[in-house]
Amino acid sequence: MSTNVITARDLLAAAAGNLGGDEASREVELLLSHALGRDRAWLYAHADDALAAADAVRFHSLLMRRAAGEPLAYIIGHREFWSLELSVTPAVLIPRPETELLVELALRKTPQGTEVDIADLGTGSGAIALALACECPRARMLATDASAAALMVARGNAERLGVGNVEFAKGDWCAALGSAKFDLIVSNPPYIADADAHLHQGDLRFEPRGALASGADGFDAIRVIVRDAPAHLKPGGWLLFEHGYEQGVAARVLLEKSGFVGMFTELDLEGRERVSGGSLRHHAK
Repeated sequence: MSTNVITARDLLAAAAGNLGGDEASREVELLLSHALGRDRAWLYAHADDALAAADAVRFHSLLMRRAAGEPLAYIIGHREFWSLELSVTPAVLIPRPETELLVELALRKTPQGTEVDIADLGTGSGAIALALACECPRARMLATDASAAALMVARGNAERLGVGNVEFAKGDWCAALGSAKFDLIVSNPPYIADADAHLHQGDLRFEPRGALASGADGFDAIRVIVRDAPAHLKPGGWLLFEHGYEQGVAARVLLEKSGFVGMFTELDLEGRERVSGGSLRHHAK
């Protein structure tokens, strides 16, 4: 056998030191899988198969992008959320596991087996809306976003996954809802302060700023959503939204001022404040 033969095992071993962190090995495998157009199982089954030089060049290019800090999800073009494989682009926020808490809480507030109307504000890739639409096949889901590029990604995900009970509308927060009223409104809005140093670190450097930061205290979008949501909720309807780990108290105060009751804040698996919500017990004025 020629000593110039390149194998998947060789490429993985050589790349191991290029990426740091606990996820380095997994990420290298995902990058090579993407470069080869194969799944990770194929890498193990064909670890010693000869690869074309062009495959190695393509893999090295992807590896250098990741080493420079570009998010893995943008490089390979997809991310799993709620067991759904979602396409993602730099036009949308990368779905994160902690946001699944918002889906879990929304399902608790949604009567199963009944027709309900749900809105997802700022849907991005469609992660939350599609997860809820799949879990609640009788729900009528409306997913909104101010970004046409984001809506294109979300629509594409709905079509590829075959999710038919979701519609899309362009607009800023509740302005996209028209005169419709809902049993549940959910949102993962931007909630990072404009001057927060984290915006210049890690994956956040590459994600759309408008989906991350919202004013001097990070609360501008949440204020608008909590202010306007009552006009779009049915009596007894719920508003649930994700927020930062020190924003629970402020979130509950805002909800109370807007006429909500039963306010709560739920912690994520790391013990951080993550989702707050409240119920509209009276008819909106």
